[in-house]
Amino acid sequence: MVAVIKTSRSINSILNYNENKVKEGVAECINAVNYPLELEKLNFTHKLNRFLKLSSLNENAKRNSVHISLNFDPSENHSKEKLIEIADTYMEKIGFGKQPYLIYQHHDAGHPHLHLVTNNIQRDGKRIDLHLIGVKKSEPARKEIEELFGLVKAEGRKQKEDFSLKPISVGRVEYGKAESRKEINSVLNKVLFDYKYSSLPELNAVLNLYNVHADRGGEESRVFKNNGLLYKILDQNLKPIGVPIKASEFYSRPTLKFLEGKFKSNEAQKESCKKYVKNAIKLAFFREDIISPEKLSKILEKEHIQMILRKSGEGQLYGVTYVDHNTRSVFNGSSLGKEFSAKGIQESCAMNILELERKYQKSNSTASENFQDLELKNYVKENLADILLRGEKVNDFVSKEFNKKKKRKLRKGI
Repeated sequence: MVAVIKTSRSINSILNYNENKVKEGVAECINAVNYPLELEKLNFTHKLNRFLKLSSLNENAKRNSVHISLNFDPSENHSKEKLIEIADTYMEKIGFGKQPYLIYQHHDAGHPHLHLVTNNIQRDGKRIDLHLIGVKKSEPARKEIEELFGLVKAEGRKQKEDFSLKPISVGRVEYGKAESRKEINSVLNKVLFDYKYSSLPELNAVLNLYNVHADRGGEESRVFKNNGLLYKILDQNLKPIGVPIKASEFYSRPTLKFLEGKFKSNEAQKESCKKYVKNAIKLAFFREDIISPEKLSKILEKEHIQMILRKSGEGQLYGVTYVDHNTRSVFNGSSLGKEFSAKGIQESCAMNILELERKYQKSNSTASENFQDLELKNYVKENLADILLRGEKVNDFVSKEFNKKKKRKLRKGI
């Protein structure tokens, strides 16, 4: 079993998502826990108001809604009674046993799964702490439940396969394989609420990983002038394919106005995550002879950080975006500082190449040690002149000690 926990400010949107699935015939509400009425007597208003009343007891809580999915192996076929028992046990173990919650069984994926809808405001107005709930409570609960109910274990196999999808549990959208709106919607529901992005390009950096793109259109287009937004499916070459879909046509209504609100709230939340990404990049340069942005990208992948390189038609690198799947944060390179921008990374690579070339020229024996990697040697030979000409501020990256040595030599010569 795999458990995915998401928190939100809007119980309305979470409830709407699940209830609309019920209307489409691809889901059903199989239980309502800690409600005053039986499930058959509950309508949408009853379900919503139970959560809203509790939320009103603590208006200071920024995130008061919780949306959990419990995912089972495709080989498993459990009865409704067993699924309800599993859900009840899970909620009890993570501290939500006394909260009102709804259990939805979904039938819109290749594996059995449940969606649990609840909130974290208790009857006394105190909130249930959600910090590190996945690590501290959900993971131990998941393992206990796997043993207790004899479920297929997710340990090992699942997590090794999950790097590029972590923490998203949806795959790349492939045009024509399923209904476009449904496919895009599944990606949006994960990315929009799980990742911290503060601009449309940063959001697209993540969406593009799943062949989805948010587009405002050209400045002269009607969509742009009316502050509209379109969502498109991309092909393998990241080119739009099929008919774009308006943001207003999705249940979560991820319009430009909605995103602008997310940009503002995410900006503050991202601040605490910057240090992790910056340190990872610095450490990569410290440990390795980074001679190209592409090599840096491969090294950062091991740390679950995807480095997206933006290049012109001529192949010139002009921008870089970092998607950190650990903290679920997205950063444009320049927002981290000049040295992390496309130009800064290229200049750091140029300085590494200069140092390697200097050692290579110093002695043939040293060369054999420093250039055992044939790819490195060829890269230096083919790109050194181009990189030196392109790096306008290479001298900024020369250490103070190296500068002092050069000055001393000049004085002796004079």
